[in-house]
Amino acid sequence: MCPAASGRGVSTEVYPLRATTTARGLAGFALVGASALILAGCAAPPEEDAGTDAGSDFLACAVSDEGSWNDKSFNEAAYDGLTKAKDDLGIETNDAESDDTEDFVPNLTQMVDAGCDVTFAVGFNFSDGSLEQIAGENPDSHFVWIDGYDLGTGNVKPIQYSMDQSSYLAGYLAAAYSTTKVVGTYGGLDIDAVNVFMEGFYYGAKAYETETGTPVTVLGAPVDGPGQYTDPATSFQDAAGALSITEGQLAQGADVIFPVAGGLFASTAEAIQKSGKNAVFLGVDKDVAVTSPEYADLVLTSVEKRMTTAVFDVISELADGGEFTVDPYIGTLENDGTALSDFGSFDSKVSNEIKAKLEEIKAGIIDGSIVPVPAS
Repeated sequence: MCPAASGRGVSTEVYPLRATTTARGLAGFALVGASALILAGCAAPPEEDAGTDAGSDFLACAVSDEGSWNDKSFNEAAYDGLTKAKDDLGIETNDAESDDTEDFVPNLTQMVDAGCDVTFAVGFNFSDGSLEQIAGENPDSHFVWIDGYDLGTGNVKPIQYSMDQSSYLAGYLAAAYSTTKVVGTYGGLDIDAVNVFMEGFYYGAKAYETETGTPVTVLGAPVDGPGQYTDPATSFQDAAGALSITEGQLAQGADVIFPVAGGLFASTAEAIQKSGKNAVFLGVDKDVAVTSPEYADLVLTSVEKRMTTAVFDVISELADGGEFTVDPYIGTLENDGTALSDFGSFDSKVSNEIKAKLEEIKAGIIDGSIVPVPAS
């Protein structure tokens, strides 16, 4: 649990869519529109004194997806933005952790009752109807939904990411680095916000295949067939499932694995270590080699969803008197909302040729000449 501090009578501190027909339609809209959208809420942090004076009466809040704030991944990245705003802007914060989706409504209600100026709902799983319910019942409250979409309530701002872009780079890198030319991926849950990573990874690896003429097998991606996922009943907490999937992919020859499953990368690391194989994995959401240095010797790179920056920027704009809007905040390669992490201990093992190729691909994605995931 995160530490608590005083504030307003409560303990404080702090896609593209593809899973359904409706989601696919939204996905196309998000991808086409992303390049034209300006990052609403993206403003330079105010001077320290001004920020403290302006933000001291501002209360920013957050409700986690399933799992803890210290998951070393998705939830933690969002929480870091909240604490950065508290430290840099002098605002107050409040938060609630969700053990499962049944906690969403009471946790969101707690934030409304606390008088939060803005509440972040962290994760696509708030599409279960909880956020729409609470936002609809409280039209004067403002919400920001990470990995969400426009609910039509007039008070929910989506934060979205073109994660197919950075995942495409990761797939190309994985295929180039692999000696077996078998790479794998799996998800914590069969939802849009997860599948977009896995699909981008698949097409990036296949781009390497097309360019070099070297066949590459991609295991687990929801493209040629059903994807591989952990148990939906426990999803991002299914350590045993993640271990089993990784063991299966290693047995099929995979030597680079991309777990899109929050903190379950630890299970992938465990499976690799037990196998004795010369395999590596890719982190997700945060730079896992930094946040979990015990695995640094296994982390080729990480596909970062820079939620910390997005959360901080939105709070900074609002705390400085900016108007709340429901315009999406879109994280892309171009605005540095998503990116590959540094290669860390693998830097010398990634050739200058591949590094230059990744920069070339990045430029192509930014200028539109490369489309990471083809329209379906």
